[in-house]
Amino acid sequence: MEFFNFVELMPKISIKGKNMPASPIRKLAPFAEQAKKNGVHIYHLNIGQPDIETPHQFWDAIKKIDRKVLEYSPSDGFEEIRKKYAQFFQKRYGLHNLLPEDVLVTTGGSEALMFTLFSILDRDDEIIIPEPLYANYIGFSKSGSINVRPIPTTFENGFALPSIDEFEHVINPKTKAVLICNPNNPTGYAYSDEELHRLKEIVLKHDLFLISDEVYRDFIYSDNQHYTSIFSFPEIEQQAILVDSLSKRFSACGARIGMVATKNKEVLQTVLKFAQQRLSPPTVEQLGAIAMFDVENDYFTKVNIEYRKRRDVLVEGLNAIDGVKCHTPGGAFYCIVQLPVDDADDFCQWMLSDYSYENATVMMAPASGFYATEGKGKNEVRMAYVLNREDLKKAIKCLEEGLKVYNTKK
Repeated sequence: MEFFNFVELMPKISIKGKNMPASPIRKLAPFAEQAKKNGVHIYHLNIGQPDIETPHQFWDAIKKIDRKVLEYSPSDGFEEIRKKYAQFFQKRYGLHNLLPEDVLVTTGGSEALMFTLFSILDRDDEIIIPEPLYANYIGFSKSGSINVRPIPTTFENGFALPSIDEFEHVINPKTKAVLICNPNNPTGYAYSDEELHRLKEIVLKHDLFLISDEVYRDFIYSDNQHYTSIFSFPEIEQQAILVDSLSKRFSACGARIGMVATKNKEVLQTVLKFAQQRLSPPTVEQLGAIAMFDVENDYFTKVNIEYRKRRDVLVEGLNAIDGVKCHTPGGAFYCIVQLPVDDADDFCQWMLSDYSYENATVMMAPASGFYATEGKGKNEVRMAYVLNREDLKKAIKCLEEGLKVYNTKK
């Protein structure tokens, strides 16, 4: 009798799945969870989760819901929230050309970005994004087999937008769009009017889409700079696609309400097809969000002032540490920080797995994950100043002591 040795076979995951990058913001979470189990307090500077209270209007609206059935909403969102969104942008930002019919409600800004990319780019098409960039842009692009063409900005130049020549150098027949985040995540850089006009000229000349992720538009800290949206340029209204979210503006990250806005009807109808496949954005959260649009302007003023104070505490404290460098960000609530280490990924993990100061440690996001160019950002981290000022001071002290021990160990 002949015997056969059977090799155990297992179904394999996709190549797309293997190529999907781990989030630099969340990939160290298992080390943080273990540290917490060991009784170590974690100062979370790794993620943009504000501790500002969500406006009471949201919770009041949720409590007043009187429905017997929790039904689907329309795939593009309830008409009332689309009207509220448009009115809010018209009143607060002067974007009177943004109408309810230009808006499609999504499950957070992330879904808005994915649907937009899938609607305007085919496999192997290219999108230009200044780097460092929001890490999920890379993941979203890989999901659609889209190639990211990074335009480098530099720490030394404060992450300002490069010249038109830099864009011209990478634009080719497969280039279909430019994507910016303004103010920027992860650098905190806020684009000037001159830079936005430069982008406008580029997309007009080369017939490209311009996607603007404007989630952090309410966080501009310079008294001499006002916010300019790409919707302010009527010349590119058929090329401009605006992405927004309520997560940061109203400190309502868990509500998962975002939107896509464009005057290009073909783009919006294509985005709607993807929205129909996921059925609808969340019903309860939309009902709460409708009420949040009625908050008074002093809410935004107070929040802005608080984040500016937090920024100043963090930047001043970091630059006082030997070997640490940090620019003063002009917007959002993030900064890229250079550390006196060779491998920030290793250092960030070590801070969670091997170190504590007064029974606490700091969780940061290694900046290498915010670069599309391999090898960049190795000695940098992204920090989010979303903690209260006293906790920020404690986190800075913990980081300072940790660097001393780490570099001695090395």
